[in-house]
Amino acid sequence: MYPAKKENQRNKPNGKPGKFSWIFYFLLVNLIIFFFIGKNQTFEEITWPVFENEMLLKHDVEKIDIVNKETVEVYIKKDSLAKTRYKSVAKVFKNYANTGPHYFFRIGSLEVFEQKLDKAQINLADNEKVAVSYTNRQNWWAGILSWIFPIGLMLLFFFYLRRASMGGPGGSSIFDFGKSRDAEYSKGKISPVTFKDVAGYDEAKTEVMEIVEFLKNPGNFTKLGAKIPKGVLLVGPPGSGKTLMAKAVAGEAAVPFFSLSGSEFIEIFVGVGASRVRDLFNKAKEKAPSIIFIDEIDTIGRVRGRAMSAQANDERDSTLNQLLTEMDGFDPNTGVIVMAATNRADILDPALLRAGRFDRHIYLELPNKNEREEIFKVHLKPLLLDKSVESELLAGQTPGFSGADIANVCNEAALIAARNKKAAVDKQDFFDAIDRIVAGLEKKSKIITPSEKKIIAYHEAGHAIVSWMLKNVDPLVKVSIIPRGKSLGSAWYLPEEHQIITLAQFSDQLCTALGGRVAEEIVFNEPSSGALDDLEKVTKQAYMMVANLGLSSEIGNISYYDSTGAYEAAFNKPYSEATGQLIDQAVRKLIETAHKRTEDILLQHRTGLDNLARLLLDKEIVYKEDLEQILGKRV
Repeated sequence: MYPAKKENQRNKPNGKPGKFSWIFYFLLVNLIIFFFIGKNQTFEEITWPVFENEMLLKHDVEKIDIVNKETVEVYIKKDSLAKTRYKSVAKVFKNYANTGPHYFFRIGSLEVFEQKLDKAQINLADNEKVAVSYTNRQNWWAGILSWIFPIGLMLLFFFYLRRASMGGPGGSSIFDFGKSRDAEYSKGKISPVTFKDVAGYDEAKTEVMEIVEFLKNPGNFTKLGAKIPKGVLLVGPPGSGKTLMAKAVAGEAAVPFFSLSGSEFIEIFVGVGASRVRDLFNKAKEKAPSIIFIDEIDTIGRVRGRAMSAQANDERDSTLNQLLTEMDGFDPNTGVIVMAATNRADILDPALLRAGRFDRHIYLELPNKNEREEIFKVHLKPLLLDKSVESELLAGQTPGFSGADIANVCNEAALIAARNKKAAVDKQDFFDAIDRIVAGLEKKSKIITPSEKKIIAYHEAGHAIVSWMLKNVDPLVKVSIIPRGKSLGSAWYLPEEHQIITLAQFSDQLCTALGGRVAEEIVFNEPSSGALDDLEKVTKQAYMMVANLGLSSEIGNISYYDSTGAYEAAFNKPYSEATGQLIDQAVRKLIETAHKRTEDILLQHRTGLDNLARLLLDKEIVYKEDLEQILGKRV
């Protein structure tokens, strides 16, 4: 039998010291010598008055030695060392006398010291004056350490870099900034999200599930000559579930899944982004078939070489070029599928969107009512609910909400219920949560004067009256003069989902937005600053109607809307100055017409305006039922 090999002693806790530990011990010894060697513990520091009055004038000084014109070393006579005051410096050890120097003090100027010394001994005879000697002394250890110590530190740093470049205990290297920082999901690390957790978006799930099915069973597709798409781009507004969809793919796919953000490619070092792209695709190719997911790809995928662009970035462009090459270059990456997500597809480079790279574009729009109901069911599962909570009702109360908004509503409702110490989350908690998310937190403690409160009441009553009388405005739910967030009051509507909005609907919306300002002008004969948000919405909507949608007879059927974003960073408008003046005139005419129409409606229903304002001042919140009693049933 052969004896077993001895384990490397360097890796043992009690083994021999490391290869370069002698440098550490050498530096430590030098530090000890520098700080401790040569220091005489009986060598005490004094001042000139003490030297003059207690030693020199009492004839106890044998001689003094001036070292390097900076320090005066004092030697005491042997007979005088027997005095009590010199007891501390008389002996070095118990039975050994101290031959000196015994004391020292520092001087600033040698000439001044000599003058003071001569003045102190002016009355002494020549044979009684203290002998003075001059010495130039060098500290050899300080000189040696002044160049050995920095060299030692440089050696330590060099060996540290060398060891780090070969990979530390975790296998990482300080030179790995060019490596990809992806999070890999494989058999040992599986995403907990599956397609069951993605509610709604049935069409989008079908397309993504097809990608997963191809990777699991490629034979079902390749036998017919089909090729798998090289890239899948998920496009949608923030919170629509793009990243959640990618997590579901990671949870469903039985192949390695590499996930990272677009910003992780960009560093201050030139060329790092391209290097990380190469490293990422090399990892994916080694484990093919596999999926790469790049979140927020617009970080590196912006249009290259855009004229007048203030966002030009050579590092980002080189990263994008490398990504384009890896996706569809001379070197095919068979079995690697790239998924990406963005909410700014309009600014992506056309070379990235062409067939052969991102072949398939999946649009995730804001969910409709049925999809919102399914999303609510997913997020309501972990909550302890009251019987009054219905997902269908909540879906109807949240038009325009994304999946992230719905998740936030459910969480906020649970927090409100817990704050009120309820046993379960009820319907009112969800309504309060929706109000909290849409308009902000209630601020009942906000100081509002009675005159301001009256203006707010008439302002909100004006919105309510106009919307109640116009058939193309969304149904009114309630009116409140309780401050929320930055607003002092609000009118709540239940928006209906429209794919197309007509000119009549736009006109009614303008009148409703101007209802508050016109009510102030009618009642108080002057406007206030409370209509700022309303005027902003009216102005933007009017310009959109005239310049983008072609809903103005002055401009005609012309649209200056740019879906590509080419004019986003341009300094010039896409129309002439004369056309700009026409647009301004058309917008002003549109708003003035809506203002006159709103004024006619409120003057016709002035009694209802006053009654609703008084009710708001009394109750602060008025619901649909109260409006029906004042104004009658809505047509």
